Amino acid sequence: MNKKTNSGLKIICLNRKASFNYFFEDILEAGIVLKGSEIKSVRDGKVNIADSYAVEKNGEIILINSHISPYKQASYSNHNPTDERKLLLNKREINKLIGKMQRDGFTIVPTKMYFKKGKAKIELAVAKGKKQYDKRATKKREEKKVKKMIHVFVILTLLILIKRF
Repeated sequence: MNKKTNSGLKIICLNRKASFNYFFEDILEAGIVLKGSEIKSVRDGKVNIADSYAVEKNGEIILINSHISPYKQASYSNHNPTDERKLLLNKREINKLIGKMQRDGFTIVPTKMYFKKGKAKIELAVAKGKKQYDKRATKKREEKKVKKMIHVFVILTLLILIKRF
């Protein structure tokens, strides 16, 4: 799913599940510490951040449960696919995130991973979990939007056909 946007970002993977399961309070960008075989696997697009989240350990923010597939050409120095990975943030940002997690009951979920100027970055969202009825409302709203788009498309198609004759 490597796709390049106008701003020079090469998106590696998205976490669509996060926007369905959480309300986003704040979004920020962080670097991620990767080993050599990990970065090669990331460049191949073999990453999954769907069930991952970030926690605080010893004053650092660590990404847990992210899956980076092993790189085939790496021999004995290959990495463990589900290792914990350190996120690179300023001390001020780390303290702000820790405060929100402890006081307000927020969690940190990754929303997308991408390359920016050749460096692997991860977009984090400070989020609060949705209740079941909120998820149903979101799904209903999206279905309504799709139905409306289909309706508009059909009308435009009919208008084009009418103009031809």
